Amino acid sequence: MEKLLTKWFENPDTNLGLVIHAYDNNGQQISVIHSDDVEQDSPLRPFMEIGVDRKNPLQSSLRRKRTIGLNCEDKSAEVRCCRYPLTVDFEQFGWDWIIAPKRYQANYCSGECPFVLMNQYPHTHLIQQINMNAIGPCCSPRKMSSISMLYLDSDYNVIYGILPNMVVERCGCS
Repeated sequence: MEKLLTKWFENPDTNLGLVIHAYDNNGQQISVIHSDDVEQDSPLRPFMEIGVDRKNPLQSSLRRKRTIGLNCEDKSAEVRCCRYPLTVDFEQFGWDWIIAPKRYQANYCSGECPFVLMNQYPHTHLIQQINMNAIGPCCSPRKMSSISMLYLDSDYNVIYGILPNMVVERCGCS
């Protein structure tokens, strides 16, 4: 890795460069400006820090830390895969046989999944390389949870049930 970085810095005109996507603490995309457009001592002058870790081959079987999905609001300008709030109101559907809850927070996933973020799913990247018309990774639920519900069956008996996979807890790309 060190040799690759050294070569890249020695011959910047012979490589394809880097694509940099920058995000603030709220997950909002921010623009990256060229360093020649900012004075040398400005706190806005962009810089990049690259670190190289030498891993012990015996540690290669350790699990990676899971990435936590983004949570966004309805009017968010976020373009990456994100979990958005969605309230399901059973009364609006005319489902009067549901006693409780009358509504619940279901959430949904939406957003782009660039291949550059897919390092944990190399299969998707390989499929894209083989077939350029392949559908790319999509933003979808990664963790779901259940809800408890009281409802009337066809004989008007009150039933308590737990419905699995009714609430999107986390979104991700796959």
